[in-house]
Amino acid sequence: MALAVLAVAGPVLAGGTVGPTAEVRPGPVQVAPAASWPALVITGENTPPSSMLVNGRPTGYQTDKIVALMQRAGVPYRIDILPWKRAYVMAQRDPLTCVYSTSRTPEREKFFKWVGPINSTEWLLLGRAGHPYQLKTLDDARNLRIGAYNGDARGEYLRSRGFNVDSLQNDMANQQKLLLNRIDLWAVATRTDSNMLDRLTMGGKLVPVLVFNKVQLYLACNATTPDALVDRLNATFETLRRDGTLSRIDRRYEELEAQK
Repeated sequence: MALAVLAVAGPVLAGGTVGPTAEVRPGPVQVAPAASWPALVITGENTPPSSMLVNGRPTGYQTDKIVALMQRAGVPYRIDILPWKRAYVMAQRDPLTCVYSTSRTPEREKFFKWVGPINSTEWLLLGRAGHPYQLKTLDDARNLRIGAYNGDARGEYLRSRGFNVDSLQNDMANQQKLLLNRIDLWAVATRTDSNMLDRLTMGGKLVPVLVFNKVQLYLACNATTPDALVDRLNATFETLRRDGTLSRIDRRYEELEAQK
């Protein structure tokens, strides 16, 4: 959840834009010629190490899974790294456009066709260390100010349920807002198998207060995307899961994170 960087990847090619750490292996499924599938525009945000730009090229553990998926399925594509709200709106509005990594929630279900899940995440509330929070359920936070960012599923979820949500363009600015007591809590997402929480809590200055939801993350495609293409991507994604490609990508990034 870092400051989003507006950048556009290379042109649409039959092989797509490949992240420098993407792992692609030949699979048992028959790959259709690229010309038989329409080209997809795939948008994502700058959230290292999930998705980011390295030397101007999209990479990250979620990006590399998308690259492996598109190459194995034989679907031409382009990946654009954009501010989240723009990336999300483009996929909702524009035909043959998809966005990753998108929380699949009941509120969003009807707007997209879904490929995945790519990963899962926990939504939790962070607070200031030493503050006497008394939260046993999410409803206990109803009178508190909760930081989020524009277009994010956590903010949408909380706001639709009547919570006091203060959204920013840059989610990481909520760290300082929380420390300065300008908000009471910060709604974040983190994987249980990553060290992301260590970075978000600033060495113990912030602390987890309450896990309030668990969601799965998907590639969300515009509702007009042909069903045959969505089926193809889902079947290919399951092949990547079974043959270990996805877990190898995760392990590579876990090793890189451990070396930092």
